[in-house]
Amino acid sequence: MTAGYRGLGPQQVLEALDAAGLRGDGRLLQLNSYENRVFQVMLEDGRAVVAKFYRPGRWSDAQILEEHGFALELAAAEVPVVPPLALQAAEPGLQLQGEAHTLATWTDHDGTAYRFAVAERRAGREPELDDPAILAQLGRFIGRLHAVGRTRAFEHRHRIAAADAALAVQALLKADIVTPAELPAWRATAEAAAAAVAEAFAAHGPLATLRLHGDCHIGNVLWRPGSAEGDPGRPHIVDLDDAMQGPAVQDLWMLVSGDAPTMARQLNVLLGGYEDFAGFDDRERALIEPLRTWRMLRHSAWLAARWSDPTFPIHFPWFGSAAYWSQQTTLLREQLEAMAG
Repeated sequence: MTAGYRGLGPQQVLEALDAAGLRGDGRLLQLNSYENRVFQVMLEDGRAVVAKFYRPGRWSDAQILEEHGFALELAAAEVPVVPPLALQAAEPGLQLQGEAHTLATWTDHDGTAYRFAVAERRAGREPELDDPAILAQLGRFIGRLHAVGRTRAFEHRHRIAAADAALAVQALLKADIVTPAELPAWRATAEAAAAAVAEAFAAHGPLATLRLHGDCHIGNVLWRPGSAEGDPGRPHIVDLDDAMQGPAVQDLWMLVSGDAPTMARQLNVLLGGYEDFAGFDDRERALIEPLRTWRMLRHSAWLAARWSDPTFPIHFPWFGSAAYWSQQTTLLREQLEAMAG
C-alpha cells in the first residue's frame, strides 16, 4: 500500500462516510481502481453509494473540484453521468471543499488525511460496439457531452500537448526501467515516435480544444439496456477522473478498432450520431494515430511512476520485462508506419 493509503481499511472508510452524514450498515466492497481506492458501501437507509478516496498528490483540490463541476454541469444538462453527491459535515473532523460541497477531507485518529467524494451507485455493462445502433447512440452521447464541454475551458485540468509524448520517454529513461538489452532499440524507436507525434500536431495547426472525458474507452462507459423493443439503450459514465482539455477526437478514437478501413467505417457511424449535437472538424481524423502513440508512451510512463504501489506489480506482472520492452518497440514501429501513412 502506498504511504497515502496506509491505514485506509474498511473501518476508516465507514468512519469517513459517517463524518459526512452517510452511515454505512457495515457492508462494503472494494472495487477495481488503480489510481484511487474505490468502495461500494451499503447505507443504513437502504441506498448504495460509491466512495472514491483520491490518490494523494495526483490531483490538486482545484483539479478535482473542476472535474466535479463539469460532472454537475453535464447532469444539469441531462447528459447521463453520475455526479458527485453534496456532502455534509456531520462531525468536526471533516472539511468540505467547493461551493457544492462535493469534496471532503477526513482526518483519522493518527492524523492521516484522506480526500474523498461519494456518488450514487449505478449499474451497467460494456456496450457492444459491433452493433451500429449502439455505436451511433454512443456518438450522440459524446456529442451531448462535448456540447457542454465547449461552453467553457478547464483552467486547472491537464491539457493534451504533443510534448507529453517526449516527456513520457524522458521519464522512462530517467527511471532506468528499460532492460539493458532492449534499451537501444526501444529508445531510438520511442524518440522517433515522440517526434512524429510532435510533427503531426504541428502539421494540424492550432488545436480547437474542449473539456473531454479524456479516457473514453469501452471499459469506462456503462451501457443500460433499453426498456422497449427497438430501443438500443443508452450509455452513462460514472467517473470523470481523467477529464482534460483536448481535441474532440480524443473521446472518439478509442471506441473504434480493426484495420484502417474498418475503423474509418466505425468512426463514420459514431460521427453520424455525434454530429446531431456537436460539430466535428474532419481534419482531426489525422490525429488518431498520433494520439494512440501519445497514449502508449504515457501509459508506460504511468506504470513506471506507480511501480512502488504494491497493487501495480500484482495487476501488471509483465511490465518492465524484456518481453514487454521488445513488444513496445514493435508496437511503436507499427505506429511510426501508421503515422507516416
